[in-house]
Amino acid sequence: MAAPRTGTAGTRTGDDGARQQPRTGVRLRAGLAVALVMLLVLGGRLFFVQGLDPEGIAQAAVKNRIRVQTIQAERGQILDSAGRVLAASVERYDLVVNQRLLKPEFTRKNQQSGEREKVTIDQAIAELVPLLDQDAETLRASIVGREGAEKKGYSYVAKGVTPKVRNAALAVGIPSLTSEQRTERNYPNGSVAGSILGFMTADGKAAEGLELSQDAALGGTDGKKTYEVGADGVRIPMATMQEVDAVDGQDVRLTINSDIQWAAQEAVMAKQKQFNAEWVNAVVVEVKTGKIRALADSTTVDPSDPGATDPEFRTSTTVTQAFEPGSTGKVATFAAALEEDVVEPTEEFTVKNSYTIQNEKINDSLKHATFQMTAAGIFARSYNTGTVKIGSRLTNEQRYEWMKKLGIGERIDIGLPSSNPGIFTPPAAWDRRQQFTTMFGQAYTQTALHTAKVFQTVGNHGVQVEPSLIEAYISPDGTEHPVAEPEPRRIFSEETSEEMRRMMETVVDAGTGTLMAIDGYRVGGKSGTGQAAGPTGGYDGHTSSFAGMVPIDDPQYLVVVTMHRPKGNWRSWSVGDTFTRIMSQTLNTYDVAPSTTKSRAYKVFVGKNQKYGWD
Repeated sequence: MAAPRTGTAGTRTGDDGARQQPRTGVRLRAGLAVALVMLLVLGGRLFFVQGLDPEGIAQAAVKNRIRVQTIQAERGQILDSAGRVLAASVERYDLVVNQRLLKPEFTRKNQQSGEREKVTIDQAIAELVPLLDQDAETLRASIVGREGAEKKGYSYVAKGVTPKVRNAALAVGIPSLTSEQRTERNYPNGSVAGSILGFMTADGKAAEGLELSQDAALGGTDGKKTYEVGADGVRIPMATMQEVDAVDGQDVRLTINSDIQWAAQEAVMAKQKQFNAEWVNAVVVEVKTGKIRALADSTTVDPSDPGATDPEFRTSTTVTQAFEPGSTGKVATFAAALEEDVVEPTEEFTVKNSYTIQNEKINDSLKHATFQMTAAGIFARSYNTGTVKIGSRLTNEQRYEWMKKLGIGERIDIGLPSSNPGIFTPPAAWDRRQQFTTMFGQAYTQTALHTAKVFQTVGNHGVQVEPSLIEAYISPDGTEHPVAEPEPRRIFSEETSEEMRRMMETVVDAGTGTLMAIDGYRVGGKSGTGQAAGPTGGYDGHTSSFAGMVPIDDPQYLVVVTMHRPKGNWRSWSVGDTFTRIMSQTLNTYDVAPSTTKSRAYKVFVGKNQKYGWD
């Protein structure tokens, strides 16, 4: 008879009983072990959070909810000398949407009845089409997203819309459609003074001209708003918010007179068209103060559309383009000779068509008979041969030092970028011919503004005042901060200045500048024609110019007109009408009274020649 089985039901016994444990017990113990581990981990984490680093964890959670919004500072205005706006910022908005929060249908308040109504997203998009001047497909892609593409949490719907358009678009009521304020630059006078003002890039960065050089003053300092958002990206109403106010930019008032600037631009544009020149520019300077009243270019940038203008002309050629000045450069030679007392204006010279010195032959531009002339006559008729005779009485070092004192070869800083210093090498680098050609405006280069600086010195009784373009900075509260006036420097004596101005009057009365006369005013100046070097270094063109002052007995205003690479017969090149047109506008604008004294021009010829004749 078999032995009875013992033990609990469902439990096996026998020699391998240790290996016959029920499977449910194993699973239970494994589950308990896992649960214990999880409890330990959770407990440890809870201990770390609440006991060791409660602040750090809380801060990390807050950080994930924090959003920082920039409060854009208002950019300052650029004004002309009378306070007229040349550049200003206007309020604009970008419309953005969170595509992830949109649903096919939403409710909104009816603008007419005031009752709630259901609207589909397609209906709302149709309402936006005429407001934003976009097609429905484009709008749907930016608002809802393209089919199959991942939804964006930040999508541009429109950029730079007006406040009126922004309000109308938000009134459509699309959930999560919001606006972000921005500013756009506006130039109410179009291209007037465009090459001075410069422009901004599409993303609001200063790119050229005064916008770039004065960016620190104009731009101000942005503020910021810090706040918390929930998981849906919407700001938590009662959460902490911090705000740092923006500091708006300063206004910049210029010395430019916009009326003269406009007239000068019109005049140089007409001259450029007349001779199909590469460019024509003009500089207008108040002689006693050095204040620039106009910097005009025949090709000037429209700051609202800079891409339409060649990069070469996006900054004024009056400061960027250096050229050999030609005979306007004789002013430095004659003034230095007078100051060093090696010549008198009435001293007599025999002037031939050519002159050989140290094996170098110097020629005048046109063949002429041999004249008996005064030094003033040589200046008025602009003869290179006579100029070299006078200039050779000075050493190369003397002439170089006088030219450097006048600012030749030095960068002129008026606040515009890309200012060209020109090229003017020391005497040790001059070759045998260069020592003579520098006497009549060749073998060195300078800008039109350099020419104006030289003539301003002579016109201001020998006292040089650095040219200036910026008159004052104006804080947002209206406080003006005038720019310190340049420190005057005496270069020439009053006697030298007076003699040079009489010689300049002789140019207009009986020399190469007769076309520059203005009825009722005593005018003085100097014409110049220099050779222009091409890309390979060889001379293949010319630069024609005239610099003049009115009234010459006590100059108030100076106008320099420069024409580069005109086409046609060189005998017809003249900027005389351009000079008189710009100068007349300037005299009228500032109500400069006509002259009441007679000309004091020197004699040109001596002996049996006529007083002001051409032999």
